[in-house]
Amino acid sequence: MKLGFMLGYSGRDLRIPIEQVQLAERLGYDSVWTAEAYGSDAITPLAYIAAHTERIRLGTGIIQLAGRTPANAAMAMATLDALAGGGRAICGIGVSGPQIVEGWYGEPWGRPYYRLKDYVSIMKKIFAREEPVTHDGVEISLPYTGKGALGVGKPLKSILHMNPDLPIWLGTGMESTVKLTAEIADGWLPLGFVPETAALYEDWIEAGLAKAGKPRESFEVQAGCSVQVTDDVQAGLDRLKPGIALYVGGMGHKNTNFHKEMMIRRGFGDAAERIQELYLDHRKDEANAAVPDEFVDQGALIGPEDRIRKRFRDWEDSSATGLTIGGDEQALRVMADIARLNAMPDS
Repeated sequence: MKLGFMLGYSGRDLRIPIEQVQLAERLGYDSVWTAEAYGSDAITPLAYIAAHTERIRLGTGIIQLAGRTPANAAMAMATLDALAGGGRAICGIGVSGPQIVEGWYGEPWGRPYYRLKDYVSIMKKIFAREEPVTHDGVEISLPYTGKGALGVGKPLKSILHMNPDLPIWLGTGMESTVKLTAEIADGWLPLGFVPETAALYEDWIEAGLAKAGKPRESFEVQAGCSVQVTDDVQAGLDRLKPGIALYVGGMGHKNTNFHKEMMIRRGFGDAAERIQELYLDHRKDEANAAVPDEFVDQGALIGPEDRIRKRFRDWEDSSATGLTIGGDEQALRVMADIARLNAMPDS
């Protein structure tokens, strides 16, 4: 199983742990991933990382669809890939949520299914450079002819000769969008994927691949989890609960929260409702305590090395082709050993 290293998005200050990224590359990690919310962006840090590494793949996990037009996203990712020497960039895209889309980007939430479909189609046309790009979509069209248009938009072809096979992966979780991901994208960044529920997605993936006539081996599935090497399993579980409570309880509108829906889908419906109730009532400590140990443990690798090694077998036996981990240097080294990566001699 391929391993990735998750950096996520910044907090108050932007600090890129370049030494850890370089260590991950030496240890044989396949990819490094950044993210964005409403602070630092996901693409710029990868350009910096590209300048300090040689081969590790550079993935956005994820860029928010509303933050860029598909043409701008294609330009930025193709530029990153060219700067990195070619064949290293992975464009991970997601729709985010309506609070951010409408509150931060000032864009309409619209119909996410069709927005994703139009967005990917336009990006692939841009990468291919077969002809000036036109697209008559449900949500996005090129040239633009809607409200305020002068009606003189001109189809164009990229000046930069881009990697025509630059992979596009989608961060999705609902049945319709997972099927769409398998149909139109090169990989999937699943929300809340764990070995216990991996089978839930199999029919959706197969349906999407069949619609596109694509073989299963052409489609990558990159799950993610936190790794903590520790003798105190309970303390490790407790450290992750505030982050889970934040996302399930407060990251999204009460009636539109994909993280809460994911928790329900994984069989923790009562806990999800209670966490959101407590969090929105500003009882954050109680919301943290309401996160079930089992839920945390399913989505993380916590404990002594032997416990992590045993649990990692479940991830290897799932349908995931890769696993992106978040953790410190010890976690990076332990996971490289457990996953049997081909480390360089001086790592």
